[in-house]
Amino acid sequence: MLTAVQATRRSLGYFRSVSNYGINSGHQQANVVILPNHLAKDFEEFCRRNLAPLPLLYHSRSGETSCTPLARNADIRTDISQYHVYEEGCLVKTVSSLQSYFAQPSAAGAASQQQPAPQDPWSDMVCFYLGCSFGFEDHLRKAGVPVRNVEQGTNVSMYRTAVRCVPAGVFSCLLVVTMRPVPAAMLDAAVEVTHLNPLAHGAPVHIGDPALLGIHNLSTPDYGEPVQLLPGDVPVFWACGVTAIEAILCSKPYLAFSHSPGCMFLTDIPNSRPSPPHPRSKGAVGSPSADHDAELIPLCFLISHNPLLYSLASQGAVAKIRQLETIIGEDPGQRGIRALFVQDELLLSCLTLSHANSVAITTGFPTHHMQSPPDETDGPPGAIAMATMLLSLGKQVTMVMDRRALEMNQAIIDEAVSTGVLKNAIPIVTFEESSPDSALHFLCHHGDPKKPRYDHLVAIERSGRAEDGNYYNMRGVNVKHLVDPIDNLFLAAKDIPGISTTGIGDGGNELGMGGLRDKVRTMMPNGGLIACDVPADYAITAGVSNWGGYAVACGLYLLHTCPSHQRYRLRGLAAEQTTPQEQLQDWTANLPSVDKEESILSTLVRFGIRSGKTGNLAMEVDGLTFHPTHSDIITRLLDVTLGRNTLNP
Repeated sequence: MLTAVQATRRSLGYFRSVSNYGINSGHQQANVVILPNHLAKDFEEFCRRNLAPLPLLYHSRSGETSCTPLARNADIRTDISQYHVYEEGCLVKTVSSLQSYFAQPSAAGAASQQQPAPQDPWSDMVCFYLGCSFGFEDHLRKAGVPVRNVEQGTNVSMYRTAVRCVPAGVFSCLLVVTMRPVPAAMLDAAVEVTHLNPLAHGAPVHIGDPALLGIHNLSTPDYGEPVQLLPGDVPVFWACGVTAIEAILCSKPYLAFSHSPGCMFLTDIPNSRPSPPHPRSKGAVGSPSADHDAELIPLCFLISHNPLLYSLASQGAVAKIRQLETIIGEDPGQRGIRALFVQDELLLSCLTLSHANSVAITTGFPTHHMQSPPDETDGPPGAIAMATMLLSLGKQVTMVMDRRALEMNQAIIDEAVSTGVLKNAIPIVTFEESSPDSALHFLCHHGDPKKPRYDHLVAIERSGRAEDGNYYNMRGVNVKHLVDPIDNLFLAAKDIPGISTTGIGDGGNELGMGGLRDKVRTMMPNGGLIACDVPADYAITAGVSNWGGYAVACGLYLLHTCPSHQRYRLRGLAAEQTTPQEQLQDWTANLPSVDKEESILSTLVRFGIRSGKTGNLAMEVDGLTFHPTHSDIITRLLDVTLGRNTLNP
């Protein structure tokens, strides 16, 4: 006698019944692709390289119509309500059964360079069963997260993105995603629930503006039906098994079958099981492990309003970056900087930088206006530390400097490269305002705000414009004559979608500290005069600004070695989210270190650059000697980053 699941599998005729039965019964559902045997190894490798869209539950032997590890008494030829039939990569028909299907190869099929069709197609066919996101909808509902497509009685929306999957053999295609609206307040719950279901595509691969995936209109999905967002909802995108159908269309096998999108194969496996069925049969392959360690569960953070973008990072990585933030917030110089502290500015800046491709960094504070050069030792070391980590991570980096100091800064950069402090040479540019749209043309190709040249601007210990238009050092001396109007780049960036900004400072008079100006005015010496009026999206405060630069470099390392963040950043398209050893060694080598930071400080001193607070031409920054103060901070930052005497994230 058939079980209720088996009877339902045999009788359901369209998506809504299958989906509602699946969510109510708590059984896993599967996408199905059926391919000729000679393509099976390529497709299995394609699944391995693209784990999020193609979590492989089981693949059959040639001609096998059952799948005992997933469902007893199943027959793949009849147990799906609707099938798609493809010939030479073209959808030729939709049928309700494959039991008596015999292909009649077309003239194109006979001329195909692929292996010709056999007389009995089933003897040559291999079935692939792939995890389905319907499998986590019951978990979402139990966690209190509304499932809008079920509420609205529609199929889930599925979209072809502009994101290309990792190719394998003949298989190469664009990623397909599902979209489910989720209330912003419930994003963490939705992320955690789905992270714990890796065989149902796992955590989201994108949260926010669909245009960032190449999706231009949510009301016209490529598969399924539109699902309406309610007020307060955020579009959340999960990798989708319909990617396999795109792979069929692109690889053009002489014959192939799939489920019709939304008409899933219903298994006997409870949704509560987060890992592959055990014991696995000979045909079952490895799949993502469902590690429920709380430190690996991702947290969700809003990092951009325009365009809307959230990012993910594991609880362990987030905790470590918060430790970094605590360390750099120490105030041995007793400047009162703790009064300006805002939690998670370091974390949010690092997340945004991790998603960036091109970063511009500016530094330079001519506090010693009576000296030549007038610059201080705080700023350039932190800028170079960030730059070398960004370069190691594959980002493009540009330095923006005052024209008066261009030659000196170029020589410093050259020496940093030759001594191994900086990974590679980077371009140094200047900005001078010659017209009202100079900043726009500097930031965007051809002055087009739709074509930004940079994703992120970072200012570290950079003179910031006060409310009266002047630039003041901490003693209240106006140094405007020594400063180029780089502030205008940060102001212009506010109106250009896709450009984020960070300011790093230790006194409140630095570029990017404008969001803290009220606190600076009331809590810092001379605050009413010196407070910077130009804000950044993120304001990182530190006891010494260089420490903020070191912490950004360490935070980026932690994110790029965080499996949850890397999976999200790569849209789940990788064989694994662990970092290759050679790459990890390069990232580690480009972290700040005591030796490298002592070397760059010694270079600055030889160029006549002085300590900010005292004016001493010595191995000190802001009146604090490199040993033991700065060297101790660097060591502690590295201890947290590299997991010395701490738990790994």
